[in-house]
Amino acid sequence: MTSSTNNSYDTLEQIIFEQGLRIVGVHCYPEMDLLLIVLNNKKVLKRKISASARLLTATPQQLQNLQLLGDGIAIHWPDVDEDLSLKGFLKEEFSLNAMEA
Repeated sequence: MTSSTNNSYDTLEQIIFEQGLRIVGVHCYPEMDLLLIVLNNKKVLKRKISASARLLTATPQQLQNLQLLGDGIAIHWPDVDEDLSLKGFLKEEFSLNAMEA
């Protein structure tokens, strides 16, 4: 009898876990519908706040009340019960770049 475990990561997980990519800062600008996600590799990702229904309806104070989870692999907004992951941000980033090419 043999058993095996699959410990392989997909490409995005390799970037995040094997290379240690993390979110180190988040800045919300509701008046501009803008969320800036600062990464430890000095890159900044831009997303629309309105892309999340829960964040869209949040007050500026609720948007500022956030927590980094898992040493920077996700963001949690407790007041509106929203979680967004670094993997999701990267997936969207690569998708946007592929459409522009």
